[in-house]
Amino acid sequence: MLESEGMSVDALESVLDEVLSAAGVSGAALVDAVTGFTYAESGDCAAAGTGHEVWHLLSLIEDRLHEAGAEGELENVVVTGSRTYHVVHVVARQGDPVLLSTVLDRSDTNLALASRRIGAVAEGLFA
Repeated sequence: MLESEGMSVDALESVLDEVLSAAGVSGAALVDAVTGFTYAESGDCAAAGTGHEVWHLLSLIEDRLHEAGAEGELENVVVTGSRTYHVVHVVARQGDPVLLSTVLDRSDTNLALASRRIGAVAEGLFA
């Protein structure tokens, strides 16, 4: 659990608030990369699906990449829709990783800048 790593509910909410402050971000969730359990979510995460759905999507993509001969671990996934982007960052930590899942409004977002900012927050989660 994240509490054992010093991540209280207040700390999780603070991290998600920081993610939500990025231009165009409408929802964010922190999801266990092994079980799909959602530790915390904030804003409108409906477009991204449940934590289990996010976990399943990344597991499927990672499996197919490995079957195709890709080396290393998956870093992030970007799914584009007509109105939203769904960006999932894999956050490394001691033990199993977690997923930082975000929903961005396509009309209000510079995808490269938002992804960079979200990635920086993700990197700092367990630093």
